[in-house]
Amino acid sequence: MELHILIDGTRDLGGQLYRQLSEAIRSGRLTDGQQLPPSRLLASQLGLSRKTVSDVYDKLGYEKLLVGKVGVGSFVQTPHASPQRRHASTPLASAQRIARWEATPTPLRRASQEEPARYAFIGGRATPAHFPQDEWRACMLHALRQGGQARGRYGPVAGLPALRAAIAGHAAFSRGIHCTEEQVLVTSGAQQALHLLALTLLEAGDTVAVEEPGYPVARAVFASQGARVVGIDVDEDGLIVGQIPDGTRLIYVTPAHQFPLGMPMSMARRHALLERAQQLGAIIIEDDYDSAFRYEGRPEDSLQSMDRYGVVAHVGSFSKIMLPELRLGYVVLPQAIVAAVETVKYLSDCHTASLGQHALAKFISDGHLLRHIRRCHDIYAGRRERLQHWFNGPLSPWFRLVPASAGFHVAALAQAPLDIAELLRRARLADISLYALSGFYHGEARHAGLFLGYGAIDKLDIDTALAQVLAILQEIAPLPLSAVANDSVP
Repeated sequence: MELHILIDGTRDLGGQLYRQLSEAIRSGRLTDGQQLPPSRLLASQLGLSRKTVSDVYDKLGYEKLLVGKVGVGSFVQTPHASPQRRHASTPLASAQRIARWEATPTPLRRASQEEPARYAFIGGRATPAHFPQDEWRACMLHALRQGGQARGRYGPVAGLPALRAAIAGHAAFSRGIHCTEEQVLVTSGAQQALHLLALTLLEAGDTVAVEEPGYPVARAVFASQGARVVGIDVDEDGLIVGQIPDGTRLIYVTPAHQFPLGMPMSMARRHALLERAQQLGAIIIEDDYDSAFRYEGRPEDSLQSMDRYGVVAHVGSFSKIMLPELRLGYVVLPQAIVAAVETVKYLSDCHTASLGQHALAKFISDGHLLRHIRRCHDIYAGRRERLQHWFNGPLSPWFRLVPASAGFHVAALAQAPLDIAELLRRARLADISLYALSGFYHGEARHAGLFLGYGAIDKLDIDTALAQVLAILQEIAPLPLSAVANDSVP
């Protein structure tokens, strides 16, 4: 690639070259340590004599803007205080729209990007050490071979046929999903699936019903399209269907493992929700984010498998089962919206990167995914048992766990008035990351408590961390001696 230099006319050729190179270095356009083309090559590209270019390089070297290395080349040496290039502040016609985007909340963004504590009860994150690196590497090598056959061409908008078929088979096996591979749309994670559905189905002012408390990113996605987002309360049976208002276009739920509280939606509520959606002509988004890990009770049908009206879009992700950096997810679409969502997907990003799709199709079809889930299931079950031991024992005077049979997070509700912010602050000083339930409410939190992810913390570390949490609680909210005597530390 040629260095961007413009030579105008035939006068002051060396001066033109010097001024442009000097400005590019001082402004930071050419970065420190960047190699410039050899003088012979640059002279040929610009139609100048080699002596002209060499003289300019020498002058820049004298000014300490270039440093020459014998036998290697000339390298940029940026001044310590390079002035930043100023841009004119032109009033923009879209200034109000830009300001609204700048003010749009980006929930959970900081938590996902911050450096975790030594003992991190962060949700939605698995332990990378348990990922089958060797099997995935073999699948990526397979993907490179497959990619060579179609190199230089764009992939299918909806995803590679092999992956769509593999996902359809996996979803049918593990969640009872009824679909053809044509209904499967491969996405760059579950979040893109939510965004595509919002773009397809919503106009400004449309009503969307979401769980309260619920997944704040979903709420933000729908609100970003100008929708009126209405929070619907949840109880021990899940979303209270009777609160869904007339005129609702879209309903977002997490029926298998309510986010963040954790209880499953009862079968009666599921039937009622499907009936209500059919009456409204609304689409239900079933976010099936972590139900692959079930620890007790019988498996329950997914909403999509119960759907007789064609109103459920089933969203799944491999970020939590495998690794978030893969950025692969999917949505099983109702037949009525397949073509429309594919059009939106095409206009959004044309298609999801093909290399990872080839590898994931191989990973699923060779049985690696199911084996990985089984291994992780045993690991997470052990961590879940330790959390239950502590919160049903020593920590029970302060917290009560919400019953949950799936996933890899639990919610602990405060049993008495408790300064959760102070608990989080002191825990962080002890290198423990705890998270408050209040962050998942849009309005005033009805319940104070903790959101405890156990996908990224080792089993033995749970005991160490919660022993310190117990000590903090005994300092900030001491119990009567009679209560202390009834709860022994393991």
